[in-house]
Amino acid sequence: MAKRDYYEVLEVSRDETAEGIKKSYRKLAVKYHPDKNPGDHAAEEKFKELGEAYEALSDPQKRSAYDQFGHAAFDPRQRAGRGGGGFHDPFDIFRDVFGGAGGGSIFENLFGGQQADPSQPQRGDDLRYDLEVSLEEAALGCEKEIAVTKLDTCEPCSGSGAEAGSKLKTCVTCGGRGQVLTSRGIFSIAQTCPHCKGAGRLMEKPCKTCHGSGKRQAASKIKLRIPPGVDAGSRLRSSGNGEAGFRGGPPGDLYVVLHVKEHEIFHRDGDDLICEIPISFVQAALGTELEVPTLEGRATIKIPAGTQPATTFRIKGKGVKNLQGYGQGDLHVRVLIEVPTHLDSAQRAKLTEFSALCDGKQAPIASGFFEKAKKFFK
Repeated sequence: MAKRDYYEVLEVSRDETAEGIKKSYRKLAVKYHPDKNPGDHAAEEKFKELGEAYEALSDPQKRSAYDQFGHAAFDPRQRAGRGGGGFHDPFDIFRDVFGGAGGGSIFENLFGGQQADPSQPQRGDDLRYDLEVSLEEAALGCEKEIAVTKLDTCEPCSGSGAEAGSKLKTCVTCGGRGQVLTSRGIFSIAQTCPHCKGAGRLMEKPCKTCHGSGKRQAASKIKLRIPPGVDAGSRLRSSGNGEAGFRGGPPGDLYVVLHVKEHEIFHRDGDDLICEIPISFVQAALGTELEVPTLEGRATIKIPAGTQPATTFRIKGKGVKNLQGYGQGDLHVRVLIEVPTHLDSAQRAKLTEFSALCDGKQAPIASGFFEKAKKFFK
């Protein structure tokens, strides 16, 4: 099925401002969020469609590419270096626009109305981890094991925060309300109870290990699968590997932000790779076969006689695997003709002889240039 126009999806005109696009996205994302439409597959698809449209139009570079090329701007089979690229998880986009939240789903925290009960189970916080990978790992995919120090569930109390057999008692400071009133002249201000932290209840015997928090610092090793085709700035979500929840609540997620190390040979351009290789004047003039490196081994290209500086040869399918599964990019080999800087007497004599043989016989590029430029020499 053909994709709908992104401006139509967001219900905005093509000249809408960035602020107007964001405002429309916020309204529609709330309307079609899966938490508000449980079991509604059509609403879920619209929510995903909104995320894709907003990501494209909220980024000036992507919006410019879309305005010029339409959906083809994000299809690597047709993009040909125009920019664009893949899209992130629509729930990540929603989280970025509305901001993170504590317990429960983001939708419930932002729009659910009632404030969460601090004494009830609450979701743990999300964490960020910055990971540096090589170009080969980013292009071809790999598995990594990372070490993260975070607040994990306290094992002695299983996250309850209480010693075995301990019961909850009403906080005497706030009388179980979770709030205390402070007088400021003729005004009374309600504040979170500093004793029970708003829970309204306290444990008779807090856990000696975690002092009632239900969590403690621990080092964890997490295996992470990096899919082929990721690039610098790509963000991977490892579900359930964030901080532990409170009072038995579910853990948060771990977001791994990737940084790709600069490569000593290859330069990446979207899904394509560029490599510059020096060849000698003789190889360029007479032609040769040349072995070149790729991310997956060696390849051979044919250099025809008379090759000029900066000529580029394409090796199909030897670039970066596409993140969305649209095949693999190409490797572009640009040849640099290296001029010798130190000639011995025999080499100099041969080149002098060669120059004499070429006297008056200009190459096509040179003859064309001087034909155009001869009026400037009058």
